[in-house]
Amino acid sequence: QVQLVESGGGSVQAGGSLRLSCAASGNTYSTYTMAWFRQAPGKEREGVASLDNFGYTRYARSVKGRFTISGDNAKTALYLQMSSLKPEDTAVYYCAADFSWVRAPLSPHEYLYWGQGNQVTVSS
Repeated sequence: QVQLVESGGGSVQAGGSLRLSCAASGNTYSTYTMAWFRQAPGKEREGVASLDNFGYTRYARSVKGRFTISGDNAKTALYLQMSSLKPEDTAVYYCAADFSWVRAPLSPHEYLYWGQGNQVTVSS
């Protein structure tokens, strides 16, 4: 079992920045892929950014150039630095982890372990 706990969400005005953190505990493995997802009201959960055990990253087109994913090699911590935030970035953000044969996937179906979610609200 793996436990994931997100922190760092909150409210910010458009153009501002926030940094999300995810602390992983339990049976974590350095070979895990970890990722950030988000879900806005009435919408499906979507992949934001992912990081595999080789350091390969993948970003959703909507956040590329504005968000940066990073983490430690032991896969006990994951971060998402969000800059130039827009109102459409408003959502509950989730941390996820699992082994994957796919390179840094952004599909929620590829991940077994999830955090409880953390609200990010961007006002115009």
